Amino acid sequence: MKKTALIMAGGRGERFWPKSRKSLPKQFLSLTDDGKTMIQLTVERILPLIDIDDIFIVTNTDYKELVKEQLPELPVQNILCEPAGRSTAPCIGLGAVYIRQKYGDAVMTVLPSDHLIKFTDMFRATLKDAFELAESGANLVTIGITPDYPETGYGYIKFNPASLQGRAYQVDRFVEKPTLKVAEEYLATEEYLWNSGMFTWKASVILDNLQKYLPEMYNSLLKIEKSVGTVDEERILEKEYKEMQSISIDYGIMEKAENIYILPGTFGWDDVGSWLAVGRIKRKNEAGNVVDGNIITIDTQDCIIQGEKKLIAVVGMKDTIIVDTHDATLICTKENVGNVKKVLENLKICNRDEYL
Repeated sequence: MKKTALIMAGGRGERFWPKSRKSLPKQFLSLTDDGKTMIQLTVERILPLIDIDDIFIVTNTDYKELVKEQLPELPVQNILCEPAGRSTAPCIGLGAVYIRQKYGDAVMTVLPSDHLIKFTDMFRATLKDAFELAESGANLVTIGITPDYPETGYGYIKFNPASLQGRAYQVDRFVEKPTLKVAEEYLATEEYLWNSGMFTWKASVILDNLQKYLPEMYNSLLKIEKSVGTVDEERILEKEYKEMQSISIDYGIMEKAENIYILPGTFGWDDVGSWLAVGRIKRKNEAGNVVDGNIITIDTQDCIIQGEKKLIAVVGMKDTIIVDTHDATLICTKENVGNVKKVLENLKICNRDEYL
């Protein structure tokens, strides 16, 4: 069966402000030492398994040119543009109907565009297992990350340890982001994995589940599918997509469906959820600082400092994040990095859209 990929690339990446902006969100930035952007790395790591002609990108209409620029080998018709942001269930459904329309049916892996993976060979081996399991029946397959500390910023997936089939386990339930105490309990049981947001299934299988659990959305997707290649395609996509419920695939499908399997992943995954991730993925100097740009540090430890051409001199700082761009500078403690979104809320209230 044909193997395809759907890469979700419509997010704003607000927690990476001021580098990530509406005009250039996180997935189109380079955060690694090799200079490649996150979406380029996402495509590169799956190319040994999936032809470039069988990779589809779902993104915001505003980012179509960025996708074309950063992925010039990708067929332009494989760039699917959402008329409006509608969370992951409509996004995945849209990709599934275009894949079904083109191939009849195919196995599709669904990947975020803004995660980093350190050990690509191990990731590909896990993805191969996911393809095999998805192809073997009406299975919904997800990849869970083996936790090595009690993280409170991720959702978790509870699996049944007695249900091992090959390398996969049956899923008991999806659970929301826990408190620290609950996360510690999850870690101790060794029966919970982090929810990575990576899925594999046949296009027909996820559409059957959408028909069962989100019938109104499915009916809209059918109308879009029937319009593909016609003069009405753009108009119907615009109308039907904007009317769809904004709901995640987890809430809409995965928390209700049957035949869900999870493959444990241990391949150096990072969701790059905030500036703290830069401290995990980039080299630190002898003082524990991650510096990029024209930087001088004196008596400064365990800081993340990102600049451009302007000289930044940092004296006597510890556990601080400093990010300088041509028109905005962020300075915050690592402890308060989660409040970066509040800066954007303030800018929106004050109608300072030029900084968003």
